[in-house]
Amino acid sequence: MKKKITAMFMASVFALTALAGCGSSAGTSAPAANAPAASDKGGVQTITVAATAAPHAEILESDIVKNALAAEGYEVKVTVFDDYVQPNNVVESGEIDANYFQHITYLKDFNEQNKTSLVSAGGIHYEPFGIYGGKKKSLDELADGDSIAVPNDTTNEARALLLLEANGLISLKEGVGLQATVNSITENPHNLEIVEVEAAQVPHQLESVDYAIMNGNYAMEAGFTVATDALAYEAQDSDAATNYVNVIAVKQGNENEPGIKALVKVLKSDEVKKWIESKYSGSVVPYEGE
Repeated sequence: MKKKITAMFMASVFALTALAGCGSSAGTSAPAANAPAASDKGGVQTITVAATAAPHAEILESDIVKNALAAEGYEVKVTVFDDYVQPNNVVESGEIDANYFQHITYLKDFNEQNKTSLVSAGGIHYEPFGIYGGKKKSLDELADGDSIAVPNDTTNEARALLLLEANGLISLKEGVGLQATVNSITENPHNLEIVEVEAAQVPHQLESVDYAIMNGNYAMEAGFTVATDALAYEAQDSDAATNYVNVIAVKQGNENEPGIKALVKVLKSDEVKKWIESKYSGSVVPYEGE
């Protein structure tokens, strides 16, 4: 059964668990610590960005983005990470200029939990959260005791639980919103087993659970398209489009650096928006706000 739903939450990837590990480099070495927001190399300004592979690094390394930045006098060098902690750490330390991997709610939560001072330089896109089949391929097959893997970091687990509630599979304490945890479940008529897993590992659990709720980037990396593969997902016009917008994040004070402003301008251009819509078929939705 394919079912499009509207997520029912007021505020909004990504309390954090101790996610460990830096991903592989995208073929470039990181700049020295405390480097400026854009370094001058032979007349071309270089902007360094930490990103997760899909869709963020794919977008940054696309010809359309590279060519548009070149016209502005900039080049972008991307370092790919496979977790949700190190990309913020390297921006906070000044090792890398910016990152592109997280939604605004995760960024705010990260700052609160880690006493960092990162800010959004601009919202770029939104990735609808989806419920995907594991051992079972339809929600019509759902039975008592079925297992559902969900991300275990605070904001994404809450988002997953709210998606389950929006589909009538569980009920949560009234008003719990983004503070929702498994302890917030008040009704679980099918006695579903909620399997909490580090976000990047959820796709690897598909053979051992009945269903899984995945972050958009990890779903794409695993070869899924939300519009065709998800059994239920957040609507593009839902509150989640604002509360979970993926942003270019920088250390506070660098958001108005010329290189950062040029990067955001290019990523929010009509040409890049059309490219994103064509490439990702609804799994990545350009953000129309600031």
